[in-house]
Amino acid sequence: MLEIKKNIYWCGIRDWGLDVFHGHELSTHRGSSYNSYLIKDKKTVLVDTVWDPYKEKFVEELEKEVGLSNIDAIVINHSEPDHGGSLGLIMEKIPNTPIYCTKNGAEIIKKYFGKDWNFQIVKTGDTLDLGEYKLKFVEMQMIHWPDSMLAYVEGAKLVLSNDAFGQHYAAISMFNDEVDECELYEEAIKYYTNILWPFKPLIKKKIEQILALNLDIDMIAPSHGVIWRTNPLQIIKKYQEWSETDYNEGYVTIIYDTMYHSTKAMAEAFGKGLEEEGVNYRIFNIATKDKSDLNVEIFKAAAVLMGSCTVNNTVLRPTAALLEELKGLKAKGKLAMGFGSYGWSGEAHKLISDRLAEAGMTICAEPLGFKYMPGEEELQKCVEVGRDIARQLKAKK
Repeated sequence: MLEIKKNIYWCGIRDWGLDVFHGHELSTHRGSSYNSYLIKDKKTVLVDTVWDPYKEKFVEELEKEVGLSNIDAIVINHSEPDHGGSLGLIMEKIPNTPIYCTKNGAEIIKKYFGKDWNFQIVKTGDTLDLGEYKLKFVEMQMIHWPDSMLAYVEGAKLVLSNDAFGQHYAAISMFNDEVDECELYEEAIKYYTNILWPFKPLIKKKIEQILALNLDIDMIAPSHGVIWRTNPLQIIKKYQEWSETDYNEGYVTIIYDTMYHSTKAMAEAFGKGLEEEGVNYRIFNIATKDKSDLNVEIFKAAAVLMGSCTVNNTVLRPTAALLEELKGLKAKGKLAMGFGSYGWSGEAHKLISDRLAEAGMTICAEPLGFKYMPGEEELQKCVEVGRDIARQLKAKK
């Protein structure tokens, strides 16, 4: 265990080898951690557990360090298996221990484990007196599950934030001031994009609510990744920034899927036009770029140009999957257009444009499609479209 505050300990698991998460939906290039916390006060409280593949190791360590029978209460901020997965094994050994969670949390835990344990339902503003410390609970509904909440430790100025402010990041240290800041923020924005992006409006309101509570915060300890102990409010400010409807970093992301490089040639021509107007851009092949990382490039973009050739009256498979994902992520507030090449039927560029609009993006140019390999005049048309989109972005800015 690692003491992070007086008599408050990190007792989680670092998963160095993890490379996918949420099934195979999310890539985790730097592993992850499952952060559980133990408060040793007049009452000893365990806050969250770890993913159930590690439950035996986790429970064994708890028994050795504190003794399970000495745990007076368990707080489950979020019942997803990577946080609540070890609860079943713990409750086999100490079945009468009270579990503090939201109403939704109790319902979900019952569904996962089929047990009606000693649930103590809490809501925003409720407290649990531990002795020197006191826990104050704040509901975080739909950030990112219906049961999510955080626990503020009065007396320690510590926020146990669960998924909020976390990262899938197994680092050399558990503290933000002892890791590579570039790596940390790369993982923090990737986590936000792939998990929390759909809940932007809720996050914005919830952060305003948390700040209105005037909590004295000098450490934020999430349930994945490193603990923010130096300037912890920096990540709250970033969440505020990322939660703005029109958040972008000023550049254009061009993404394409191609069979014989015709759509790729169009993508490069759009880039030339953007460059001529002084707007930066990045180009990615949808089929070969990691999808979780590609979502981040879309999240950071001011405009998204997306292309595919037509096959069987529709788009290529990786493009279809990405379009569906963007709809789920509610990728609003960006300029967008669809483009592509085709041999005969030519639906892809129009379908892409329609799907980008369904995702909430603002279509800034008519979908553009060319037959077979685009010629010099057609590529020049792409250059002109790129220049026009650049001018739109500068006018919008």
